[in-house]
Amino acid sequence: MSRVCQVTWKKTSVGNNRSKSMRATKRKFYPNLFYKNIVDKETGLVYRIRVSAKGIRTLKKKWIL
Repeated sequence: MSRVCQVTWKKTSVGNNRSKSMRATKRKFYPNLFYKNIVDKETGLVYRIRVSAKGIRTLKKKWIL
């Protein structure tokens, strides 16, 4: 499974490590992901989603969590 938030669609980004001499080597920035269980109020089904920390805040704001 790829490292993508299912709410905000944040994904792995690419940047550079910089040494003291400013030499650049590639690196990856991973999103802060968690697995959360979401309960559908109408059907009672439980969905397990992979969501970032910002996505959790968004779900709480929209009264889903």
